[in-house]
Amino acid sequence: MSESLHGFTYERDPAGIVTITMDMDGPVNAMNAQFRAAMVATLDRLENEPGLAGVVITSAKDTFFAGGDLKDILAAPKGEEEAQFHLIEDGVKAPLRRLEKLPVPVVAAINGAALGGGLEICLACNRRLLLDAPTAQIGLPEVTLGLLPGGGGVVRSIHLLGVERALPLLLEGQRLKPAQALACGYVDALVADAAGLVPAAKAWIAANPDASAQPWDSDGHRIPGGDLRNPAVAQILQAAPAMTFRKTRGLLPAPERILSVAAEALIVDFDTALRVESRELAWLITTPEAKNIISTGFFQMNQINSGASRPTAPPRTQVKKLGILGAGMMGQGIAYSAAAAGIDVVLKDVTREAAEKGKAYSATLLDKQIARGRKTEQDKAELLARITATADYADLAGCDLIIEAVFENMALKKSVSQEAEPHLAAGGVFASNTSTLPITRLAEASAAPENFIGIHFFSPVDKMPLIEIICGAQTSDETLARAFDFARQIRKTPIVVNDSLGFFTSRVFATYMDEGARLLREGLDPLLIDAMGRQVGMPVGPLTIQDEVSQELTRKVAETHRELGVYGSKSDNSFNADLAQLMVEEYGRGGRHHGGGFYEYSADGGKTIWPQLYTLFYRSEVNVPRQDIKDRILFRQAIESLRCLEENVLRSVADGNVGSLLGIGAPAWSGGFIQVVNTWEHAGERGPRAFLARARELAASYGERFTAPAILEEKVANDALFA
Repeated sequence: MSESLHGFTYERDPAGIVTITMDMDGPVNAMNAQFRAAMVATLDRLENEPGLAGVVITSAKDTFFAGGDLKDILAAPKGEEEAQFHLIEDGVKAPLRRLEKLPVPVVAAINGAALGGGLEICLACNRRLLLDAPTAQIGLPEVTLGLLPGGGGVVRSIHLLGVERALPLLLEGQRLKPAQALACGYVDALVADAAGLVPAAKAWIAANPDASAQPWDSDGHRIPGGDLRNPAVAQILQAAPAMTFRKTRGLLPAPERILSVAAEALIVDFDTALRVESRELAWLITTPEAKNIISTGFFQMNQINSGASRPTAPPRTQVKKLGILGAGMMGQGIAYSAAAAGIDVVLKDVTREAAEKGKAYSATLLDKQIARGRKTEQDKAELLARITATADYADLAGCDLIIEAVFENMALKKSVSQEAEPHLAAGGVFASNTSTLPITRLAEASAAPENFIGIHFFSPVDKMPLIEIICGAQTSDETLARAFDFARQIRKTPIVVNDSLGFFTSRVFATYMDEGARLLREGLDPLLIDAMGRQVGMPVGPLTIQDEVSQELTRKVAETHRELGVYGSKSDNSFNADLAQLMVEEYGRGGRHHGGGFYEYSADGGKTIWPQLYTLFYRSEVNVPRQDIKDRILFRQAIESLRCLEENVLRSVADGNVGSLLGIGAPAWSGGFIQVVNTWEHAGERGPRAFLARARELAASYGERFTAPAILEEKVANDALFA
């Protein structure tokens, strides 16, 4: 006989073993109110079950258990830390402690992914059996959401695995495949097929009827590897904060709190350590960093990848034959990514030799993967066979998508598109990989502008996960849908924007370099400028990234903008372009790959500041508060993002946030340049109102570029958030 207890099926067999099958409402099992009710009801039954011999916990869904309910976490405001603490203690921790103190063996039969709270349930069992399948993965990824495992995950990991093995898993949020989970000690055995999981669990219970005590509840328990009295463990904990700070720059509180709980777990008793863990999670839940990361990194990312920006009417398509014009850095990266996804690629350049050189890039990438054991020589041969290197336009015949990836020059791009477009298959799409040039203007060269679109890749293409799709004035929904499907086909995340100079990512990214140039011209120490960029959370400082982009390229783009008649507009950041022109024409400083720019570069990869920068620009009497420097760097990009939303360049807030994280390098803690507005704190205020107040201060001190757009004023007037 079986019965349902709030979404858990309770079934006892003749041997006295009860199987609990989690089958909660909704697509996945999650740690929500229903789970809490189901756990209490189930434990009440188990603790009073006569002749109970053991318990098996499994799932009726493909996913074993998905973890905490992130919507509940987002809804928890500042000031509710105590309420969150009691919810964690009473609703999650207490039931799991009751589970692991049952006087019979408890086995987790893990039939799919068990991440976060799912693994925490399993860690409260005496034995863990995992399905040996690609869909089965386990881990504690809470740190990637700005949180920590608060259902006992930190404390039980330390007691089960020891500090040395547990900390990397906790601090990096690793998702482990079955073999990895077995090797690290999170699971005890793998089972080949799903049908054998529960029988294997019951067999183990029958063979081990007395295995009901958890190690940490047993006399004489010692943490593997030792506690703080072990010099090796002490050394790990001494080094870990500095290593963590180097990665987070102190901007992400979750890793620091995980380290704190781990250290406490070595000092205090098990139950006290669990309470410490609950306090730390309760605090993290209400932080702006967690809310930003969850909002964008989970909800908005899933929204975009599931097709929210794709027109719904056109049917799904797949590219079978892809043409690429230009086998340089971008073209060769696109070729590799497409061939890796199983697409036949025609890589065309002016000469066959240049095209073959572009194809060789894929061979180089594959050789590195072969050396690491990730690919085989056969994999390499199969992928390279899908790439045809050519100098002949005729080889493009029958392509359902052609992407031009030639130099950022309007006339050149129009010329190659006219040469290649006639070779498209019927109804095929032509795309420009441009970072700044208006798609509507480029489409003037097309015989079918409704089939013309922008597909902006990011360098290096094989590593960067984002694609920016740009719709011209005449781009059809069918063309947009096909471009979107192609992006997903090659496993990229696509954002969709409307046409404008620089679109979204390049336009906002340029403000970062522009503000760095302004700070330099004001007389600040160039090393301080770059350091403040990193302290905000950007990957590198604005002067460093300008050197990588190159002053020479910035100067040439400015020339194109002059030709288009838009130089000096508020969106083309001509201040930085003027500085780039000065650096190139007066001092021959064209950037890293042109002999040096703001920095000088040595053969071993090192760099030092170009000494003449101090002679030209630095003024020791200039003193801009460091917080102002950091806010200027961040606010320039956030305000420009809001302008893009207001001008309908951005089609959604999600596109802006995801695009800024994956394409521009927005700080992870921010959740993207629009999301940061929602949680900004200033002068006792929080949200858009606080952001507006700070923007007004910056505008008063540093200029109208910090004047908030009307869309922000409207949100404040309506007491609303950007969603």
